[in-house]
Amino acid sequence: MDDRLKKNTKLGRDDRNAIDSNRSKPEDGFVSSEERRRMFRSEWFQEALPTVPEIPGFHPCWLSTTNQYDPIHKRLRMGYTPVVAADVPGFEHLKVKSGELEGFIAINEMVLYKIPLDIYQDIMREMHHDAPMDEQTKIKIQQEQLLNAKDSNGKRLGSTEGDGMEFDLTRQAPQFE
Repeated sequence: MDDRLKKNTKLGRDDRNAIDSNRSKPEDGFVSSEERRRMFRSEWFQEALPTVPEIPGFHPCWLSTTNQYDPIHKRLRMGYTPVVAADVPGFEHLKVKSGELEGFIAINEMVLYKIPLDIYQDIMREMHHDAPMDEQTKIKIQQEQLLNAKDSNGKRLGSTEGDGMEFDLTRQAPQFE
């Protein structure tokens, strides 16, 4: 008789239970609540542009070819340069095949550019530290002028409640990432 047709008496109900206990439970494959929320967010709030891996010595930035208020030629004058597919492994499929942007990485109207980190730090410091500090200084001067202003009778026009407004004009610029 063929061995495949013989009844195997070694496998009993107990052996099947032992085999079942070695199997993984379906719950082990379930994602955690946090992972499920992250998946839900990404499903409903999809990011159109992928996160660019680090390019040593540069800060990458997606720029729009259709933005009238921040045109690419302005960014080129600041020191931005387009990223070619060879600069970012894994992004070859996003390389423009023909036209003015041939060889560069792009998605729809967005083109990937990079800027040296030292220039990036200068730009960020000006836009997000120095310019706001200048505005803060102007507000402080206006506040002092209003508090010292007097009408034609010599009566003060302004007053402060409590400690008034305090400005920290000595704050150091942070390191931008």
